[in-house]
Amino acid sequence: MFSISFARAGLIASLAITTVNAIATISTSGSKFFTSDGDQFYIKGVAYQLTEADPLIDTNQCQLDASLMKTLGANAIRVYHVDPTGDHDGCMSAFANAGIYLFLDLDTFNTAITPTDATWNETQYKAFGKVMDAFANYDNTLGFFVGNEVIALNNQSLAAPFIKAAARDMKAYRNSKGYRKIPIGYSAADIAELRPMLQNYLACGTNSSESIDFFGLNAYEWCGESDFSTSGYKTLDTYAQGYNIPIFFSETGCQTVKPRTFQDQTAILGSDMDSLWSGAIVYEWIEEANDYGLISYGPTVAATVVASGVQGGYTRRGTPTPVSPDFANLQSQWATLTPTGVASSAYSPTLTPPACPSSTAGGWLVDGNVALPSIGQKEVTGTATATSATASGTTSATGSAASATSTKGSASGGKEIAGMSVGLAAVMLGFVYWL
Repeated sequence: MFSISFARAGLIASLAITTVNAIATISTSGSKFFTSDGDQFYIKGVAYQLTEADPLIDTNQCQLDASLMKTLGANAIRVYHVDPTGDHDGCMSAFANAGIYLFLDLDTFNTAITPTDATWNETQYKAFGKVMDAFANYDNTLGFFVGNEVIALNNQSLAAPFIKAAARDMKAYRNSKGYRKIPIGYSAADIAELRPMLQNYLACGTNSSESIDFFGLNAYEWCGESDFSTSGYKTLDTYAQGYNIPIFFSETGCQTVKPRTFQDQTAILGSDMDSLWSGAIVYEWIEEANDYGLISYGPTVAATVVASGVQGGYTRRGTPTPVSPDFANLQSQWATLTPTGVASSAYSPTLTPPACPSSTAGGWLVDGNVALPSIGQKEVTGTATATSATASGTTSATGSAASATSTKGSASGGKEIAGMSVGLAAVMLGFVYWL
């Protein structure tokens, strides 16, 4: 009797271990992602936001989508907004079983850091923490974003210290809760005037607890027939030289030339860039008005129809059907691109953080390694030089006045995602300090 019970207990324990460890976890080391098995990880991802609120609560839909994503060759998804009170077990298991990891934005529509009059307050902190709590214990949670295109214009860079403060505090929150050290990073708009200052600023400084763990770039420069140099990717690659944390494309897939051939993947995941870059997330899974979709769930319906699974005239539930030929084109590209990188056992990074950039006349307004705002402080602008008082010291922060208007992505294919960012036109005046 004892031996039978012991055997059954052992079997149950074995099954439990198998379930928990069904997929290797991923962490960062130097400028690379590595699986817990010791292999370098390259992202082949798709943006996945079927509903505004949360695409990770419909288990059946996730199972259908995960199965087709596996056929596509995807190993990651990016989700922009979730409801932390929802039950995500079914969807996260479905994606884990398909070998697919999750990058998740911690903000919601109401808690995102704004580009002007920026704040990082207790409400935001608690909301970000709730999202982390809901997903930290899934092995296939790969990374968290503390913001998506918060800075969408070249005169909004004064919000950068708030992005960095959010990363600092969410890393501390992660550690205080005893969670696995899931990487925490930022997803940036591709703004020529802020290259490479923004990416360097978020990673700079001798205190790693205040810097991001990875940097994602939303870039739509490679459109149609192009190449590594003409597309501008060579310039982006130059800026990544010596970068001390993983860098990848958190959105890409220009569609101004149809059909999309995804030639840029050959550069990102090929010999041109795979020594520095960690892959790409293609925008996006579902076909809707912006015409970026890789799949469709069925014919469009009148936008006035309000029904379960229908939003904005597009069916958002059902059997996913590949959009031709875009789906097949991406599938073909990824099938031939299998970078192996380096094993973690053979990798000993010696990279150091970049210097904190000085302010420039071109739009980067943060001068050096300014003290970060603490929770509850806000950005205040004025018309003369001021001293910024913070919890950790005083720093002078000055900048020149600037004014600009822009539509998100208009410089790189006209991509617009309603509600996905807060790219507001604004005037930055003279100076900033934290109140």
